[in-house]
Parts: sequence; structure tokens; C-alpha cells
Amino acid sequence: MLSETIKKEILELKAVEKVHLVEFILGTLDKPDPQIEEAWINESEQRYKLYKEGKIKAFNSEEVRKKLEARWR
Repeated sequence: MLSETIKKEILELKAVEKVHLVEFILGTLDKPDPQIEEAWINESEQRYKLYKEGKIKAFNSEEVRKKLEARWR
């Protein structure tokens, strides 16, 4: 939980300083996890292999959007 002292200090910052703080914080969160990256690479390669072998079908973004819209109605 964020301490009251830090909250008060943040509120006293100028707008541009708040923007820099947010950019800094987001930058610390934007570090890819090597294990997750590897898992996604493996998954995408497997899916592409299955697609090339004709074992799965590809859908374009318009088809996916229509299916999702129909599901949420």
C-alpha cells in the first residue's frame, strides 16, 4: 500500500513531474519475463506449424471481431 507521505508528495508535484513519475513507474513494469516470452514463442511456432500442415484454420481480424461482437450481444 502507498504510504500517506508518498501520496502527499505526489500531490505536491507539478503536472509535468507527475507525468515523468508515471513514465518511470511504467518503465519499471515493462520488463518482459523471459519465461513468458519463451512460452509465447513456442506457442506461436506450434500454431504456425499446425496451420501450415492444414490442421488448424486461420481467421482474419474482421472474422474474429464479428464473432466476438455476436458473443457479447
